[in-house]
Amino acid sequence: MSNSVTRSAPALRTCTVLLSAFCFLLTVLGCGGKTSSLLLERQARGPIAEEQAVATSVIWALEPATQTKTQNGLDISLTHATMPYLNKLFNNKQVFGGHAGLNPYFREQLVFYVRIANHTGKRVRIEPDRFVLLDDRGSQYHFLSPDYGTALAESKAPVATTTRGILDDARPGYFGVGLPVGKIIGKPQQRFALLELASLQAGDIYDGVVYDGLIAFWSPHWESQKLKLILGGIKTNFDAADLPQAVLEFVFECAASHPK
Repeated sequence: MSNSVTRSAPALRTCTVLLSAFCFLLTVLGCGGKTSSLLLERQARGPIAEEQAVATSVIWALEPATQTKTQNGLDISLTHATMPYLNKLFNNKQVFGGHAGLNPYFREQLVFYVRIANHTGKRVRIEPDRFVLLDDRGSQYHFLSPDYGTALAESKAPVATTTRGILDDARPGYFGVGLPVGKIIGKPQQRFALLELASLQAGDIYDGVVYDGLIAFWSPHWESQKLKLILGGIKTNFDAADLPQAVLEFVFECAASHPK
């Protein structure tokens, strides 16, 4: 009997250590509300007194909702992507396949659908990082990469989100419950995949190509009444050294209000 107890003691100690480590891991990873350094940046380049009213949850109505402009054979259409618009888009399994079902954007963001049709006879190069949104209160907002959307989602994650993902991925082990093996997959990764799939990406667009995607900015001050979106830095007329000889800028203006 004593030999049996002696032999089982190391196993019990190992079990205790592993379970303690596992519980600590759950505690650390399960404490939602993690704030990325991306969210600690100033969300607008403008009056600092306005900062607290920027990137808040706001429902916008923009007029006109859709605009199209043409320069030198380059057609760009811009549509305000409202939450109903985005919900319908991301539920489309023909577009997003197995990733469909989750709208990865939040009301703290102002999102636009952009469609670019190149009929210039030449290639053009777009750089969404050069796009900027202006309001009528003296602030400007930079283009948000998918990393910002992921960071915002993580900051909103409930306490149990990561923990639940870990438990779902746990596999039976030596003591009946094993530590997670492999990947922790859940809404954060699905959200990032959707943002990558849907976002307008930087790069060349050749003649005859139609390219579209979404661009996002922090939601402007809720009292803004006029917005101006500048799609700048669109390069074309490249020389033999691949240097652009022309840079186009498309400006879209709209009235902003809140639906009643």
